[in-house]
Amino acid sequence: MAGVVLLADIVTKVLAVKLLTPGQPVSIIGDTVTWTLVRNSGAAFSMATGYTWVLTLVATGVVIGIIWMGRRLVSPWWALGLGMILGGAMGNLVDRFFRSPGPLRGHVVDFLSVGWWPVFNVADPSVVGGAILLVVLSLFGYDFDTTGRRRPDGGDTR
Repeated sequence: MAGVVLLADIVTKVLAVKLLTPGQPVSIIGDTVTWTLVRNSGAAFSMATGYTWVLTLVATGVVIGIIWMGRRLVSPWWALGLGMILGGAMGNLVDRFFRSPGPLRGHVVDFLSVGWWPVFNVADPSVVGGAILLVVLSLFGYDFDTTGRRRPDGGDTR
């Protein structure tokens, strides 16, 4: 899943940069859904603007943590959720490392605009969706290091 998200994120960002002009939204469904090219130096919803290098280090830590957890991963549902987060984090890290103004300070390309929601890219809903899936799995007692079966008594299913 991580590879699919990463590839989709990179390809759509390359196309957005090539085909869209900043400040000139392209209408898809009236004014509700548009393609709007922006560069985001902050995190989701433009939070932490000006702390790009910190966000880069945090995202790098997330990627390393998920890869480390993957060694014990057995549950296909946890693999899906972590893969979504990993692919999204890596997609935005590519921008942080390789886009202007430079390494660790690169601005993320965002281009999808839906109503009043802040402009985002393919990686963003993947990270959010993966995180929601992991919360749901945790709430219902599914461990990442089991086969995905629910713990009936809160105990280990192995």
